[in-house]
Amino acid sequence: MRVAFFGTPEIAVPVLRAVAAHHEMAAVVCQPDRPQGRGKKPVPPPVKVCAQELGIPMHQPEKLNDGTFESWLRALAPEIGVVAAYGRLLKQPILDIPPKGWLNFHPSLLPRHRGPSPIQTAILEGDTETGVSIMQMVLDMDAGDVLLQEATSIGPDENAAELAARLATMGAALMVEGLRLVASGEARFTSQDPTKVTVTRLIEKEDGRIRWDRSAQSIHNQVRACIPWPVAHCLYGGEVCRIHRSAVIPENAGASPGTIVAVERDRVLVATGEGRLAILAFQMPGKRVMTMAEYLRGHAMQVGERFEEIR
Repeated sequence: MRVAFFGTPEIAVPVLRAVAAHHEMAAVVCQPDRPQGRGKKPVPPPVKVCAQELGIPMHQPEKLNDGTFESWLRALAPEIGVVAAYGRLLKQPILDIPPKGWLNFHPSLLPRHRGPSPIQTAILEGDTETGVSIMQMVLDMDAGDVLLQEATSIGPDENAAELAARLATMGAALMVEGLRLVASGEARFTSQDPTKVTVTRLIEKEDGRIRWDRSAQSIHNQVRACIPWPVAHCLYGGEVCRIHRSAVIPENAGASPGTIVAVERDRVLVATGEGRLAILAFQMPGKRVMTMAEYLRGHAMQVGERFEEIR
């Protein structure tokens, strides 16, 4: 089939590659280049880089819902549209263009975790299972009928970046199968149960701020969910430090939350509101991420020192 593909971040790249390997690509649409880093230089989205590598025509519209973009897309005559984390809602005139409609990849088991942060939210909430869904695009966010789903367990120490990579690979294969079903006329869709809907929100920098009075498991989930951004953070020695890897030690420490209760060769144990958190990878301002073993070889940490909440 002739496909118009809408996607922007890294998680959409495996889906684009898989679709392009099996179908004619009318065009790829992604969000505009955005300033990033200290220099605020415009950086192309991963989907743009991939489309250029594959030689697929692409477009980065600032506005979707004006006549110019609609006319451009209509002239391409796509048979079907595919969306993978594009980052904008499509209005009905756009949805009406492909005669076979649109298929959307979403990294959760819908109707649970609709919205912009299904992977991070699943980890933050302590879910042990998630998955991918391929569903129809409708005006309401992630509310379309579901064509295919595949479940997977979430590892107890798996972070959001690692989980996203796995779900992207799963979603790529599932999207190819979904397109096959649509092309052959075998597609059968199932409506979502409205009583089981949950909706996520955008993750913000504030979501990375550690509160040591919470349980070790809750903080561990936060550390995992905040990779690669915003990275869980707090104060150590008056400076903002970032925790990249952690583990949960269930036993309580008998010390106030945030207090270092043990310094070992490759980890530092910190008291929390319930249990202890083992810090395994750590970053100080202007420095690279280090394992605690690396950091401790060049820096002393002492029992009784404290990690503080940023207020």
